[in-house]
Amino acid sequence: MTLLSPVWLLLLVPVALIAVTYVVMSLRRSAYAVRFSNLDLLDKVAPRRPGWRRHLPAAALLGMFVVMVVGFARPTAEVQVPRERATIMVAFDVSASMDATDVAPDRFTVAREAARQFVEGLPERFNLGLVSFSGQASVAVPPTTDRGPVLDALERLTTASGTAIGEAVFQSLQAIEQVDTQDEPVPAHIVLLSDGANTSGRTVTDAAQAAASRGVPVTTIAYGTQEGVIEVQGREIPVPVDGPALRTLAETAGGGFYEAASGGELQAVYDDIGSSVGYRTERQEIWMWFVAAGLVLAALAAAGSMLWFSRLP
Repeated sequence: MTLLSPVWLLLLVPVALIAVTYVVMSLRRSAYAVRFSNLDLLDKVAPRRPGWRRHLPAAALLGMFVVMVVGFARPTAEVQVPRERATIMVAFDVSASMDATDVAPDRFTVAREAARQFVEGLPERFNLGLVSFSGQASVAVPPTTDRGPVLDALERLTTASGTAIGEAVFQSLQAIEQVDTQDEPVPAHIVLLSDGANTSGRTVTDAAQAAASRGVPVTTIAYGTQEGVIEVQGREIPVPVDGPALRTLAETAGGGFYEAASGGELQAVYDDIGSSVGYRTERQEIWMWFVAAGLVLAALAAAGSMLWFSRLP
């Protein structure tokens, strides 16, 4: 939290003086009461007070002064604001290694379900497209606000050999460029999930540089474990997840890099990505919250004073 007008904090000086005066007067009152030698007479002339509770209205009143002063200082905080429009391309790896069962029941099934939930959770006004890639990359669904075609395309995906990560980025960029933004700049983002290294097509480096030059962040998810294997013609072939290339892609293109080794971790990653691409962070004034807190404290001070002393503080 930062303050736009911190000079108003000088008003805390008289508030502190009021607090000190209250404490001094309370101590003097206690010392005066002790000077009575006849305690029975003291009980009659000074009826029992509500003990420590008598200080609560004063504390609430002082608290009200403090939060109201801070409110005058115009505090600000970073607030997440939903984006009105954006274009999101989901690049989904359908290489044969996604059939590995190190993530039960297999990488492909779990990843598709997590992607489905990610798609359903994005704001309705967002344009959303889908690129699938194995040995080649293709646009399965161009960016659209209709979630139906994207969800249907996810269900139709099947695995094949090869992994063309670079081509998936280039296909995503091409699809983004074809979106009609009505001459208004609309932020775009590519979310790419893969479990392997680039084996065909243009390089990951070229793709990262192309995305960076267009100002399109690429967030990548390295999905799977080092123990993954697939069976090919009766032989088990190791397919460990390969994260370094995906990390480089994300860092070069200005996106985020995530690792997920289970279905739960992958869902958490997609939830986090949804929060980051669906919202933008703005610094806004929050003085109204301090004013509201001050009014609550003032009401508590008044209620306590009326309850215990039958008067307003």
